[in-house]
Amino acid sequence: MDEKILELKKIIDDSDNIVFFGGAGVSTESNIPDFRSVDGLYNMKYKYSPEAILSRTFYREHTEEFYEFYRDKMIFPDAKPNKAHLALAKLEEMGKLKAVVTQNIDGLHQMAGSKNVFELHGSIYRNYCQDCGKAYDGIDIILNSEGVPRCECGGKIKPDVVLYEEGLDHKLLANAIKSIMAADVLIIGGTSLAVYPAAGLIDYFKGSKLVLINKEETPQDSKADLVIRDSIGKVLSQVVE
Repeated sequence: MDEKILELKKIIDDSDNIVFFGGAGVSTESNIPDFRSVDGLYNMKYKYSPEAILSRTFYREHTEEFYEFYRDKMIFPDAKPNKAHLALAKLEEMGKLKAVVTQNIDGLHQMAGSKNVFELHGSIYRNYCQDCGKAYDGIDIILNSEGVPRCECGGKIKPDVVLYEEGLDHKLLANAIKSIMAADVLIIGGTSLAVYPAAGLIDYFKGSKLVLINKEETPQDSKADLVIRDSIGKVLSQVVE
């Protein structure tokens, strides 16, 4: 086993107060594209940039085009949890992992069995009517509709995902911060740590060991006690066997 993997295994073995903070890179091994890599959404060619399409303004002014992109590029009904999701669920089951804080909206952590998950950017599995507030769970209401999905009252159904120009849920963010502040070990994986305010959560960590697992360099590498540049699924599956 690689020396850095052994070091991570020791950190995990010695702690029962771990929090994991992850981004899009956690789900790429489930064949869900990330945003900023060579093959990511931001490097695909559309009439508008994905960043523009996934904004509150675009949703309001070009709702039908928003949904065309959303159905095509944001919902992956066949995606399954990968080794990273399963390893984190096992760590929680073992009593070591106290929370998962994720920027992802794909619901794969819960599908893998994780219970205490803070979804900073919402979930594709929750939708609501903007007029009457009726909740629509699951992705079928979006996938099985054409154009703009409508509630039985006639109102537009909006995914419960955080678009650009929208703020994070204050209560959820506060609980995520509380978990990070209380952790002895913070493992960050699959994120470029470029999107704020989520990336700023690292500043709340006051514990003993900060671990960064990412294929590429991040702006926070110098702060970490351990940096592993490898696939997060490959790494976590080796330390949680």
